[in-house]
Amino acid sequence: MTLLDRDLATPAPAPGAGPEPVPAPRRPAARLGRLLRARPGLVLAAAIVLLVLTAAFVPSLLAPGDPAVGDTARRLSPPGPGHWFGTDHLGRDVWTRVVHGASLSLQATVIAVAVALVAGGLIGLVAGFTGGWVDEVLMRGVDVLLAIPAILLSLALITALGFGTVKVAIAVGVASVGSFARVMRAETLRVRRALYVEAARAVGTRWYVSLWCHVLPNAAGPVAVLAVLEFGLAILAVSALSFLGYGAPPPASEWGSLVADGRNYLAVAWWVCAMPGLVIAATVLSVNRIARALDGEWRRSA
Repeated sequence: MTLLDRDLATPAPAPGAGPEPVPAPRRPAARLGRLLRARPGLVLAAAIVLLVLTAAFVPSLLAPGDPAVGDTARRLSPPGPGHWFGTDHLGRDVWTRVVHGASLSLQATVIAVAVALVAGGLIGLVAGFTGGWVDEVLMRGVDVLLAIPAILLSLALITALGFGTVKVAIAVGVASVGSFARVMRAETLRVRRALYVEAARAVGTRWYVSLWCHVLPNAAGPVAVLAVLEFGLAILAVSALSFLGYGAPPPASEWGSLVADGRNYLAVAWWVCAMPGLVIAATVLSVNRIARALDGEWRRSA
């Protein structure tokens, strides 16, 4: 069969028939609704995070009382209608102290993640974009940070800086710089070899314009997801250092110090230690669940 015969044998399209319609992409709101309906655990995680943020910014909305004032007549009272989380050894309401302590704990966590994100992201961006001996020097320094356990490095920095919430946050942030630097460097190396970056260089775009307008926006996505994931780990690290007594001094109600205050009463009043610990665990698990949804589930729902 010749090409002419094949063309003649092909049926002509029906009159008025056009090309097959291309399905329109789902709107972000529709994608989000579909994602939440299929994953009730994600909805619960978002609700817990929203509740914790409310406690951090508007604690009086959830607990209008004074966290430092207690009633000795009701000391070590179990959880009940009047005291949802019970009372401690001084008669102070544990729920009120947990709610008001969210502000200090999240403040330290935000500072820690910001320090790690800015410092680590800058190191990884410069190392991946520059290459050569600059990359080697910066990455060997990152390897040294990653070789030291994070808790030991944080303790060493706190010894040098001193005690306090902000200093604990800085120590935790510096201990997490290596992870952000590694991820940012890998993404920068991937984006730097893209065609649009090579085209920008070919037309004479200055290096800092290419770095700021092309490389950084396209390499920041995985680093932002890592920041959400590190937020939960930073809560654990800040709470652990506060538990050891390196955080804000009493009567501050940081979550870690609340757990430390209740460890001596586990035999007679388990709720003094367990309730703040459950809040820490629920917050960390919720943040990790949201980070996992942002990492892969949102793209798969497209």
